[in-house]
Amino acid sequence: MFLALLVGGLVVALVVIGLFVFGLRRRLIQRSGGTFDCSLRWNVPEEPDLSGKGWVYGVARYSGDRIAWFRVFSYAPRPRRILERSAIEVLARRMPEGEEELALLSDAVVLGCLHQGTRLELAMSEDALTGFLAWLEAAPPGQRVNVA
Repeated sequence: MFLALLVGGLVVALVVIGLFVFGLRRRLIQRSGGTFDCSLRWNVPEEPDLSGKGWVYGVARYSGDRIAWFRVFSYAPRPRRILERSAIEVLARRMPEGEEELALLSDAVVLGCLHQGTRLELAMSEDALTGFLAWLEAAPPGQRVNVA
């Protein structure tokens, strides 16, 4: 009986510690500001895939001329993807369709992009999209900006 209580207590403690570390990591990512919720789908085929597969929920952070994208459900302290402003080309903008609506946040807008030859999609709120497009267009003089 004592052993079962001890094991149960350890399991509960590990779950609480794991949740605390997730929260602490997100707080550290957001500490410097300039963050927004942003789902990402990498290596998207040219024909639309509305199955909802491949979307990963994350947090993006502006960092000068780059965006650092972090997975939400990860303990990694480093960003999973770095998107350079000068390499981002916006191809299309659309609302989620089909099963995508279940995979993304309720107010998400999907932005189809090309980054260094790789097709990707970003899904974010309308407010975050406005800020993202303004950030893209605010590139220093001499840099090309491709916003559709």
